[in-house]
Amino acid sequence: MRMMHGTSPASPAPAAVLPTAAQPFEILPPTAARRPLVVASPHSGDHYPAEFLAASRLDALTLRKSEDCFVDEICALAPSLGAPLLRALFPRAFVDCNREPWELDPLMFEDALPDFVNRQSPRVAVGLGTIARLVADGEAIYRHKLRFADAEARIAAFYRPYHAALGALIDETVAEFGACVLVDAHSMPSIGAGPGPARARRRVDIVLGDRMGSACHPLVIETAELVLRDRGYQVIRNTPYAGGFTTRHYGRPDDGRHALQIELNRALYMDERTLVRKPFLTTLRDDIGLVIDALGAIEPELLG
Repeated sequence: MRMMHGTSPASPAPAAVLPTAAQPFEILPPTAARRPLVVASPHSGDHYPAEFLAASRLDALTLRKSEDCFVDEICALAPSLGAPLLRALFPRAFVDCNREPWELDPLMFEDALPDFVNRQSPRVAVGLGTIARLVADGEAIYRHKLRFADAEARIAAFYRPYHAALGALIDETVAEFGACVLVDAHSMPSIGAGPGPARARRRVDIVLGDRMGSACHPLVIETAELVLRDRGYQVIRNTPYAGGFTTRHYGRPDDGRHALQIELNRALYMDERTLVRKPFLTTLRDDIGLVIDALGAIEPELLG
């Protein structure tokens, strides 16, 4: 089990960025020969709009604990390996693009929600819908209730552009190669959530999710697992994370579209309390690079 415990005092977590990002995402294009692969980091954004911070009852550090901090850095080798890297710049606590577009909790809003809103998803039930009511540790985010127009504006300006970009990257890859593997990269707390023994149990290093085999060809998850186990990581599949909206929505193996979610244990590479990088982040970046390289080497004909 590759749990590293040193910290790097020279690498503190950066402060939240106050202005609204002019662009909701960034695409880092391939710098090497293109391969049938797209890498995405939807939850590592740390551009916190000033109006969001003003509306929150929480300090910036507490809000940031909902981020998948530094996951975009861990995937940073993707462009040099022939895969575009899409990273959201907005924070997950502001808009979560690994949800359906309208998973909203009516308790958060002062006005009535339209009928098309999904009020009863499991994510909404725990306060983590498209517009989250709670941060990851259960603290309520807002001082006052929002209006539905607030949700509409965020989804139009942040959620929709992110998914338009992701869909376009996948379409371009399929057009060129006949198949595409999407790696959707995330991080997870080192300790399980919820009541009972699971809350105190340290999680494995990495969870690979393919929606119980429905989101990608078996060769995709087998390849990733083989590389990671060879590097000494504890790896399991689909428990407790089988893949979210992105994996389900884009993973259509019969159409040559394969989606794999990767969840990285935060204790591997950062101090979960202070959000400070550990030296092992560099090693993890290199090892995830090996996974990306191996997935990019799969012949598209095997996946089409």
